[in-house]
Amino acid sequence: MNARSVTNVVLYDGDCSLCTFQMRVITWLDWFNTVSLIPIADPRTREIAPRLTQTDLHEAIHCVAASGRIYRGARCLRFIGMRMPLAFPLTLLMWLPGVIDVAEIFYRWISRNRYLLSKVFGCKEACAIMPARKRSNEQVAEVEQL
Repeated sequence: MNARSVTNVVLYDGDCSLCTFQMRVITWLDWFNTVSLIPIADPRTREIAPRLTQTDLHEAIHCVAASGRIYRGARCLRFIGMRMPLAFPLTLLMWLPGVIDVAEIFYRWISRNRYLLSKVFGCKEACAIMPARKRSNEQVAEVEQL
């Protein structure tokens, strides 16, 4: 059993403080452990998403759904948001006509400027304050890695 077969797997840039902070927030929003969070530097990334290049992985967050389908950028956030009760109302707005297109443009701008934004908003310090919630689906992934 691997993380992909158990849940939807989110691949993110673990070297980016903004990205890491967002993943910590997701650990608290994901009450039902519907996603496993894996940094793109993790060796399991190639196994989980062999079709994605390093460039693809550095350009945007990706979610490999349990079905094998890959969601990218704002569509990834919409996909995982639909599975989290606190994010669900906001995520519903992303289904309105045209909203996802605007969200993708906004997401691409944030993604291109994420390291600068991390410095401006002090994400590294925020990450030190906000702990990640321990989750059973990620403990399974850790055990399998050993």
